[in-house]
Amino acid sequence: MSEKTYNVLFLCTGNSARSIMAEAILNREGGTKFKAFSAGSQPKGHIDPTVLNLLKKLNFPTDAFRSKSWEEFARPGAPELDFVFTVCDNAAGEVCPVWPGQPMTAHWGVPDPAGFEGSAVEKAALTADVMRMLNNRISIFSALPIQSLDRLSLQKHLDDIGKPRT
Repeated sequence: MSEKTYNVLFLCTGNSARSIMAEAILNREGGTKFKAFSAGSQPKGHIDPTVLNLLKKLNFPTDAFRSKSWEEFARPGAPELDFVFTVCDNAAGEVCPVWPGQPMTAHWGVPDPAGFEGSAVEKAALTADVMRMLNNRISIFSALPIQSLDRLSLQKHLDDIGKPRT
């Protein structure tokens, strides 16, 4: 018997940095258990160059990434989503489309490398730090025994993953 593959959508406003990084990480780390996607409420139409450089440096395949609207995932024929995670505070506060499949949702906000104003070195450092934060959260998520948790317990775990660590 094969294990279910869970469809996961990462949302951000511009879909040019954080959500792209999260998609890349889960598609690598999640194996056959997860299929990750990303989208934005107001897609920028391009991937942030610093993010793209970091992904390439870490040997992530980058050819398929594109900045796209979350509307693609609310249309008929879109993948049925199991989870939707917002990774920026703006997207968390927006009214989202109705997702097919009634996915579980959580907010995992992290700083925005694409909107960072500073030197190229500082931006690269912030981008790497955001990548680390997302990788930590996604590692915890992908290790959850999803099938053995009831919906309420799973929701608590998802919410806890997004809470800042002190």
